[in-house]
Amino acid sequence: MSKVDSPVQTQAPVGLFKNPLSRSGSGSGSGEFYGKVSTTGRRRVFVQTDTGCVLGMELDRSDNVHTVKRRLQIALNVPTDESSLTYGDMVLKNDLDAIRHDSPLLLTRGNMHRSSSTPCLSPRGGDLQQKDKSGPVELLGRSDLHEVTKKMVKEIGKAIKNGVDPVPVTGGLGGAYYFRNSRGESVAIVKPTDEEPFAPNNPKGFVGRALGQPGLKRSVRVGETGIREVAAYLLDAQNFASVPATALVKITHSIFNVNDGVNGNKPHKKKLVSKIASCQQYIPHDFDASDHGTSSFPVSSVHRIGILDIRIFNTDRHAGNLLVRKLDGVGRFGQVELIPIDHGLCLPETLEDPYFEWIHWPQSSIPFSEDELAYIEGLNPEKDCEMLRAELPMIREACLRILVLCTIFLKEAAAFGLCLAEIGEMMSREFRSGEEEPSELELVCIEARRLVEERELFVPESEAGEDDFLFDIDCEDPEWDCTPKMGNGEDFFIRSPVFGVNGRNPLSKLEESLEEEEESEDGDSGEVEPEAEGNGFAVFPGPQKFPSMSMISMSLKNTCLAEKSQKFPGVKAENGYSSSGHRSANEQLPASASFVKVADMSEEEWTLFLEKFQELLRPAFAERKAVTLGQRQRLRLGTSCQF
Repeated sequence: MSKVDSPVQTQAPVGLFKNPLSRSGSGSGSGEFYGKVSTTGRRRVFVQTDTGCVLGMELDRSDNVHTVKRRLQIALNVPTDESSLTYGDMVLKNDLDAIRHDSPLLLTRGNMHRSSSTPCLSPRGGDLQQKDKSGPVELLGRSDLHEVTKKMVKEIGKAIKNGVDPVPVTGGLGGAYYFRNSRGESVAIVKPTDEEPFAPNNPKGFVGRALGQPGLKRSVRVGETGIREVAAYLLDAQNFASVPATALVKITHSIFNVNDGVNGNKPHKKKLVSKIASCQQYIPHDFDASDHGTSSFPVSSVHRIGILDIRIFNTDRHAGNLLVRKLDGVGRFGQVELIPIDHGLCLPETLEDPYFEWIHWPQSSIPFSEDELAYIEGLNPEKDCEMLRAELPMIREACLRILVLCTIFLKEAAAFGLCLAEIGEMMSREFRSGEEEPSELELVCIEARRLVEERELFVPESEAGEDDFLFDIDCEDPEWDCTPKMGNGEDFFIRSPVFGVNGRNPLSKLEESLEEEEESEDGDSGEVEPEAEGNGFAVFPGPQKFPSMSMISMSLKNTCLAEKSQKFPGVKAENGYSSSGHRSANEQLPASASFVKVADMSEEEWTLFLEKFQELLRPAFAERKAVTLGQRQRLRLGTSCQF
C-alpha cells in the first residue's frame, strides 16, 4: 500500500488510568459510575491519541487543556507540545466547561511525526495501573438512557469477568469482535475506532493514517464511524427500520489488535488494551441479502430501510449489511425480515456518491404506503439534530447539515409522489464517458448555492460599505484565489467557487446559457416574460420561476464537467463500471469527487441555501417524474421480457 500524508503507524498496548487526584473506589461494574457527577463538579473523560491510545481520567473544576495534556504526557509518554485537544468540531483552547461526563476526546498533532522507535507506551508504574477501578466495559455519552444497551453491556462485562473470550470477525476490512455472554452466545459486535480501515491498529493491513484524517471515504474521518453507527440507531425512532441497538463504549480486553511498527506489525505478546469502540447488539439471522433472492423481501422492510438510508445519506448500503432472518422456521423460503447493520459510512461531511443496494429491487418502485408517508411527514430534521447534539455532542456539524438536507429532500420528494427508487436515483451519480457526473440532488444544491452567491453579490449599495465589496471584473486568471471569507457573519460568499468542480464556479456561464435557451423557447411558445422587481431579481410566473433540471445539467456539462479529469483523476470508471455508478465502499474504488460542500456556509447562508434548495425541488421532481414515465413507455414498446 502506498504511503499517505501521515506516517503514524506506531502503537503499543495501553491501559486505563485512574487520575491520582480522583477518589478511590468509584464503583466497579459497567455503568455503575456512569452518569453520577458529584457535587464537586468531577467528570470522567476518555482521551484518545491519534494513534489509538486511550486514557481515562477524572476532571475537576480546576482542570484545563494544559493539565489534561500534562497527564497524557506523564501516563502515555507522548509529546503534547504541538498538539490540540478536540471534541468533535470544537478545538479546546483552555476551558473544559463544554465537556460532558463520559465523553471521548481526541488528541491530534500538527506537523509532528513519530518514528517507529518511539511507540505509544502503556501508563507507567504499577501504582497508576492498580488504581483503575472501572469495569471492563463503560458506556460513553448518554447511552445508559437506553435499556437495551445497558443490558447488552452488563452481559458483556459479566462474561469477561467469567473468562468468556470474544471471537474476532474474519470478514470486512476493519477489526471487529463478537463479544459473548456467560453462556457463550454472541450478544454484540464490537468495532474499535483505531482498528477501522486505514487506522493505526487495523489488524488486516489497511493502515497508514492517524485518527481524524480522511478514511475509506474522504468525507468520513478515520475513527469516526462508531459515532455514525450510534447516530443511525438513535435516528431510527421507534425502531422503524429495525436498526439493532448500538452504543459507544470504552472496552478493555487482550483480544484487541495493537500494531507495533510502521508496517502494521503485530506484537507477539497480548496485553490488556483499552479501546473506544461501537458496540452493536448481535442479531441472530440465517444469511444476508447477497445469499437470498430479493423477491421474498417484504415491501415494507425495503421501504423502511430505504427511508433510513435516504435520511442518513448511506454511502455503503450493500447486500452484505442487510441481514435476513426467516420467520417461518427451517425449510422452504417464506416470510423473512431484514435487519440493517453497518452504518459507519453514513452522514458524510459532504455529498458524494451513495450506494443503495435496493435501488433496482422491484419493491423500491412500489409507492409508499399511507403509514410510510405519515412517518416521513412527521420527520423533523431540526429536532433530530438537537437530539444528536445532546446524545453525541462530538458529532460534526457538517454531518448534521447533511442529515437536514437529505431529510428535507426525502419529505419533499415523498409529498410530490416520488417512489423510493426515484428518490435514490436522484441522489446517485452516474458514470458517462468514463467520468463521474453530479447527481440530480447535487445539481439542485449547486444551483441553490449559486443563487445564494448571486444574492450576496447584489447587495444594495445602501447596505454595503465602501470597502466591503470588491468587483473582480478584471480577474480572468483561472487560478485566482477564491477562498470564501468566513471569518465573521458579514463576509459572505465573495465569488466563492468552493461549491463547484475543480475549485471553480461550475455555473459561471449558466445564467447566459439559460437565458439563451429561455429566449429561444419563449419565441416559439409565446410564454410570459418574467417581470423584474426593484431589487434586481426576476420573478417568474408559476412553475417557471426556476430553471429545469435538464437546463442546469446541460449547462454544467457544457461549461465545466469536461475539466473534471484534470483535478479529479480518481473519478474515472474502473472495474467495468460504466453507466450506473452504483458501487460498494468495500470495493475500494477511487475516492469520489466533491461537487458540493455544506460545512463552509455561515448560519445565515445555510438558512438561505435551504430556502433556495426547497424552491428548486419541485421542478426537479417534475422532471424526474417525466423521465420515469418515458422509461416506462419505452419498456411497453419492447417485444419480449427476460427474467
